[in-house]
Amino acid sequence: MGMSQTKEESLYIGIDGGGSKCRATIYTHDYCILGTGVAGRANPLHGLAQTFQSIEESTQLALSDAGLKPSDSRRLIAGLGLAGVNVPRLYQDIAKWQHPFASMYLTTDLHTACIGAHQGEEGAVTITGTGSCGYARVGDKELFLGGHGFALGDKGSGAWLGLKASESALLDLDGFGEKTLLTQRLLQHFEVSNALGIVENLAGQSSSTYAKLAHIVFECARLDDGVALDIVREGANYISQLVRKLFEISPPRFSMIGGLAEPLAPWLAEDVLAKLSPSLQPPEWGAAFFAQQQYTKA
Repeated sequence: MGMSQTKEESLYIGIDGGGSKCRATIYTHDYCILGTGVAGRANPLHGLAQTFQSIEESTQLALSDAGLKPSDSRRLIAGLGLAGVNVPRLYQDIAKWQHPFASMYLTTDLHTACIGAHQGEEGAVTITGTGSCGYARVGDKELFLGGHGFALGDKGSGAWLGLKASESALLDLDGFGEKTLLTQRLLQHFEVSNALGIVENLAGQSSSTYAKLAHIVFECARLDDGVALDIVREGANYISQLVRKLFEISPPRFSMIGGLAEPLAPWLAEDVLAKLSPSLQPPEWGAAFFAQQQYTKA
């Protein structure tokens, strides 16, 4: 290291890179926040160049927010929680990166989210937002469940709920399916008047476009629409099963994170809800904690 600093003077940056955005927060060694920055997506599965660019941008924004110079990135001990790095090839690609930090420690975004949710202790998390997945870590046991991405999996997620709602509305409009409130709500949402209008708005669209429809499904379920209720129950049932599987390695604590954690919670099984604890810290905190542990071990 060009600059010798004591462990107390060390600055840490925690970076949470996902499919929609990359968040970076700079912390002191005792976790006071100095600055934060948010940039575009950083999912290595969708391109390395974009990932590195988003990490660098969010880092520069965080440095600027902290009142530090751009060159101060060389002082930072970085923890990176990135989607997709459980794929060994991607892990290697990122580990080889000529990064702008003093040192860099890499793990999955699920691991850092889990560390954050339990403030450095072991535990389990489900992440339900645009996608869905489960993760638990206890001792040297690590469990990844679901998270296979839209169309292949991500059941119970925003994108999945939106897809199911759209399928149901189209069946209804063609005169096959059960009548459902979802049909009217989707026609209004897209400002169209027929099935073709819905298809035009959804054909070839990404998971985030479908996820924007999730709130409509919950709304119709609250109004006792049979089709919407079936969709929400099927999704919540899957998430409940996911949580039970995570408990097979006996995590001491369990949290739900992501945009759909709150709307989904009332629909989960009683035994799952009984185990639910609040999430304590964000994934960036988890990434910084991971970096500090690795660095002080080194």
